[in-house]
Amino acid sequence: MTAELVRGQNHPLSQARLEIRIAAGTPVVAGATLGDEHGRVHGVEWVVHPGAPTLPGLEVSRQAAADHRLAVDLGAVPEAVHRVHVLLALPAAGGPVRFGAVAAPFVAVTGLDGTELVSYTITGLDAESAVVALELYRRQGAWKVRAVGQGYAGGLAELLTDQGLPQAGQLAHDIHEAVARGLARAVPMPPPLTADGDRLRQTATPTPGADQGSSATQGTPGAVPPQPPSPNTPQPLSPYGTQSPGGGPVSGTPQPGHTPGPADTTPQPPTVGGPVDYSHPRRQNTAPPPPPAAPPAQPGQPARPVAGDATGWSMEERLYNQVWGMFEDLARSTAAYRSAVDFADSRMEKELDAALADPRSRIGGQGDAAREAARAKYTQLVEQARAAYDRDLGQLTAESEVVEPALPPAYARWDNPVWHGYRVPFEVPMAVRLGDLHLPECAELRIPMLVRLPLERGLWIDSGAAGSLDGSFLDSHELHRLAMDTAVALAARLVAVHPAGDYTLHVIDPAGSGAQALAPLVWSGVLAAPPAVGAAGVAEVLARLTQRVDLVQMAVRGGAADSLPPGLDTSEQLLIVNDFPHGFDDRAVTQLRYLADEGPSVGVHLMMVADREDASGYGPLLDPLWRSLMRLTPVPDDHLADPWVGHAWTYEPALVPPGSQVLQQVLSQVAEARTKYT
Repeated sequence: MTAELVRGQNHPLSQARLEIRIAAGTPVVAGATLGDEHGRVHGVEWVVHPGAPTLPGLEVSRQAAADHRLAVDLGAVPEAVHRVHVLLALPAAGGPVRFGAVAAPFVAVTGLDGTELVSYTITGLDAESAVVALELYRRQGAWKVRAVGQGYAGGLAELLTDQGLPQAGQLAHDIHEAVARGLARAVPMPPPLTADGDRLRQTATPTPGADQGSSATQGTPGAVPPQPPSPNTPQPLSPYGTQSPGGGPVSGTPQPGHTPGPADTTPQPPTVGGPVDYSHPRRQNTAPPPPPAAPPAQPGQPARPVAGDATGWSMEERLYNQVWGMFEDLARSTAAYRSAVDFADSRMEKELDAALADPRSRIGGQGDAAREAARAKYTQLVEQARAAYDRDLGQLTAESEVVEPALPPAYARWDNPVWHGYRVPFEVPMAVRLGDLHLPECAELRIPMLVRLPLERGLWIDSGAAGSLDGSFLDSHELHRLAMDTAVALAARLVAVHPAGDYTLHVIDPAGSGAQALAPLVWSGVLAAPPAVGAAGVAEVLARLTQRVDLVQMAVRGGAADSLPPGLDTSEQLLIVNDFPHGFDDRAVTQLRYLADEGPSVGVHLMMVADREDASGYGPLLDPLWRSLMRLTPVPDDHLADPWVGHAWTYEPALVPPGSQVLQQVLSQVAEARTKYT
């Protein structure tokens, strides 16, 4: 039975290996401090936080999240540690600034099997931005947990100072910096479910019509609810349009097996004296249809996977949610496996230390037998963990083999046969595939990296010199060529998955160094204009897009979105910038930062192909620019983190197979459709 604690109450802990689960409803930073018998923290090395996520017996998430799972092994905690304080804090970069403005955080201590031992809801917080949630402490050789709930209006710095840490201010700053870096490298999650069971969905149309729903913003690439956008990424202001929020059928169209009602048709004026219908004319009031049933499995065998085995209004949404479910399952299965291996390591070390503590047993048969027993136990534990992990991998691999062939073009790799039957779509998809993700324990199992549309952050294709994971090194010219190929493949995918005329491409190539890679975009005619070259070309393109952002922002904020100039292109805009900062003066750099910050909210997106070292002369001036962009690499690199556990995932770009003509075929259809559209 779960013990529900109140502030100040304690409870004995019957297990040494635990999980501390935190649900806050908004992204929070989770950490812990190790204290002596008086509760004092002796130095920064006694604090576990996103910048230093592991200490003996403790592991926390590497980034801010609404839900956390902290791994605790009390048997591995150093003997000098008598108290472990679990801390929560609101991130300094954007979002709520006090706990009184958000839901009360909930903390639960569970066993490794998920059994809840104690729980505590932290109530009574108001102006506090940091709080000591729980205290684990030794008492007469046994461990107990106490509900603390002590908040600090001065944030992490005040909290750490209260625990006796002399470098509290600097450490608090370092923690928030680590959280900001984690946010920049994290794959965004999908929007939360609404009260009607739908996911928030947006289009890129900046001009709402008279029959469109109200504006909505998207939270931050689960299913994927996206985590809140970074402070440099404004929330989109675009309305829903006529597409249902969950990506399902357009409201007003009767669906099979569904009787049209008030939510399906345009409301008529009420009769005199009759009841007033307050229902929203385009809101779905029913739950999404259930996923397709899996075929019956053979006795003793797991159920066979089915493509679209997730909730959603459409097959596209079901596949999207299924892919993000696979992503989360693999992240958590790998976390359990790594935790089990770490436990086996720590247990073997303790047993060896105990066996060798007595000098008389260090040599001879007794010491050898103790060492062999410790190693045998270690091998047994690791093999058990690997067997469970392999079982999970087998199920996920079978599911991937079913899901990959069923993916629509926006989600599919370029070698998927679905591209050979490509037709220009009539609706904007929910998401787009930017590449693949995998972990070192199972490199053959690739998870599609799906990011919601419209993009909330720009993309940065890093062309800086780096070694690949296989130990080989590429020269700068080869790496830049691969970076441009990656940018062209992503740009072609983005324009291909949008309806004709709904996506416009611009290119800045000051020195013309990307001409060969850009050839498919130029020859097919999908660019709005030839690539801009020289300082004059850079200034002209940036000035035009900056003016567009200003006009749309003023129209939206003034409630006159239908009063935009007649010649203004209201489609989504993507600007590809090659070789930054070559050809950029100070004014152009300022305009580029403005587009990165303000552009996504009004449908202007940025894709930069650049080496950060080339812009080092600007110093910290450009740091906000790099942080506001999602970094991608042209070669496999483990720089992205999942939003649940914080594993370092290896990203591989979605490139066109060598010798394939699929890119040219797709772009020619896009260009033909654009010609008919105009």
